[in-house]
Amino acid sequence: MQERDNRQMFAPLQNDTFLRACWRQPTDYTPVWLMRQAGRYLPEYRATRAQAGSFMGLATHPEWATEVTLQPLERYPLDAAILFSDILTVPDAMGLGLSFQQGEGPKFERPVRDEAAVSALAVPDMERLRYVFDAVTSIRHALNGRVPLIGFSGSPWTLACYMVEGGGSDDYRLVKSLMYSRPDLMHRILEVNADAVALYLNTQIEAGVQAVMVFDSWGGVLADGAFQAFSQAYIQRVLRQLKTEHDGQRIPRIVFTKGGGLWLEEMVNSGQPGHITPEVLGLDWTVNLGRARQRVADRVALQGNLDPNVLFAPPAQIEAEVLRVLESFGRFPPGGGAGHIFNLGHGISQHTPPESVVALVEAVHRESRRLRAQG
Repeated sequence: MQERDNRQMFAPLQNDTFLRACWRQPTDYTPVWLMRQAGRYLPEYRATRAQAGSFMGLATHPEWATEVTLQPLERYPLDAAILFSDILTVPDAMGLGLSFQQGEGPKFERPVRDEAAVSALAVPDMERLRYVFDAVTSIRHALNGRVPLIGFSGSPWTLACYMVEGGGSDDYRLVKSLMYSRPDLMHRILEVNADAVALYLNTQIEAGVQAVMVFDSWGGVLADGAFQAFSQAYIQRVLRQLKTEHDGQRIPRIVFTKGGGLWLEEMVNSGQPGHITPEVLGLDWTVNLGRARQRVADRVALQGNLDPNVLFAPPAQIEAEVLRVLESFGRFPPGGGAGHIFNLGHGISQHTPPESVVALVEAVHRESRRLRAQG
């Protein structure tokens, strides 16, 4: 009861532009946030990580996670915060032994590669992820209503890639070999992952996040046909279980499949009975935003999709590329019905000059207001 009382004490939201864009409602300007906006490109993040001792030291301590979540908001007038965590917390809670080696990325001590390992998988007890939910509530209080908080998870397929490969991969040989040779085992992994992701996101919602995002980072490495069977079907399994409202507030759902531009129409309407359409689709930089909008017929909001490497260009070129993206999306009907959330087409590079983000955010806000005024 005390936990619920704490949540009910959240401050009223002062800037709801991001949420309004998710719902394709009228906004005065295009909201902007950045994937990995709290991270290694910020010197204050690196200093906090040094204090915490490691990435997981940050992620597993709510006070550190709160601090680094808010760091980019102290620098830039972003329109949303995103929980500082990692997509691999769920398989870590399954007992696979996650570690982060300096310069090598994540590794699992016990990868899932045979029938015995698959049989042992189960949806983890959410108490093992209590540090995430405590961080969510802490961040909501620290935001004090400034902007909405986004929660997230990796998609079932993306988590499976790491779980089978034992870490990152260049060719996905192990996970695709399992998928093609033992599809029964792969489907079992994905079933467990989907149910775990749904429970994980629902618990984040209960703790205080105001939107949720599924990162299907590796869906685009699948062949047509395999994507539908091994990625999209299990994202649908997640969406069917997700809360759409909590404490009287609607919760928008964002799905981002990197490399998924081929399948936008199917993400909106697969033709399958019971298909769930998320409120927002994220796009990478390979997709033409205006054509994507035509393809989905304004049935969803779109998020994206500047190439992250634009941020290594001079400020004038950053501003020009921002304007190109905004103009590509096109005009907004006066009464709503279209939504655009400006973002990068993938996570921000750790080598990005922080001042480049100033140019980006200022250009998005200024140019989108100007374009709105032109009608």
